[in-house]
Amino acid sequence: MSNSDQIQRVLFDELDIRGVLVGLETSYQQALEKHNYPQVIRRVLGEMMAAASVLAANLKFEGRLILQAQGEGDVTLLMAECNHNQELRAIARFDGELPDEARFIDLLEKGRMAITIDPLQGQRYQGVVPLEGDTLGQCLEAYFGQSEQLPTQMHFCADDERAAGFMLQVLPAEGTAEEDWGRISHLASTLKDEELLELDNETLLFRLFHEEKCRLFEADMIQFRCDCSRERSLNTLKFMTKEELQEILDEQGNIDVACQFCNEQYHFDQADLEYLFSDSSGAPGSDSVH
Repeated sequence: MSNSDQIQRVLFDELDIRGVLVGLETSYQQALEKHNYPQVIRRVLGEMMAAASVLAANLKFEGRLILQAQGEGDVTLLMAECNHNQELRAIARFDGELPDEARFIDLLEKGRMAITIDPLQGQRYQGVVPLEGDTLGQCLEAYFGQSEQLPTQMHFCADDERAAGFMLQVLPAEGTAEEDWGRISHLASTLKDEELLELDNETLLFRLFHEEKCRLFEADMIQFRCDCSRERSLNTLKFMTKEELQEILDEQGNIDVACQFCNEQYHFDQADLEYLFSDSSGAPGSDSVH
């Protein structure tokens, strides 16, 4: 996969159809390396990360896109985030042993999924994704078909080392899109996981659409990055009372907080506790954590 840790937009010059190709390798491995996830969770989180980056690539905003699936069985949470700088992170919560070959839908007992757009400026928006399909791609196709009325085809895959994704979508424009879509989507449906993971983007597009005029835009780089910080981790303690936190300090000597995404450990002492409940902790621009 020569296009690892890159995302590229695809445009069909004579058709009202667009596409996005993404390949993850180092970013995928870094997001998961501090977690002892079983094979099936690694695979599904890779698909979620590829999907989040593809969805974020089509939005004109500064902020983050969050793709989240929750269930009531052994897997309770699958989540991937991508921001406007193409920085990714992901997390899963589960109990017990999981079958390696379980499908996406099998992991989410009584499941529900949502796409959340969290801009730096403006209101937060959340769309509910129906779990209609066996795969993550099929569920997202149903979402765009119902909520946006845009025919969409999505293909995501991952193994222990790499993850990749391909999205095709009709542009919201008048023309021969319906007829063209039938032809292009049929060709894209022949794509195999091995091709998506192993072929470079130019070779893949030529193999699928050699009779069409399509071109790749300049690639954007993707990286793993967690935006946790000592200040932000300290602020999470405000969900507890000062008395509860003081009791932990008296018993343990420190209050330890671990980021669930990257496992970074933050340690807070008595001075941090006093700062947390002082007037200065809420002052704009204040970052004087002990």
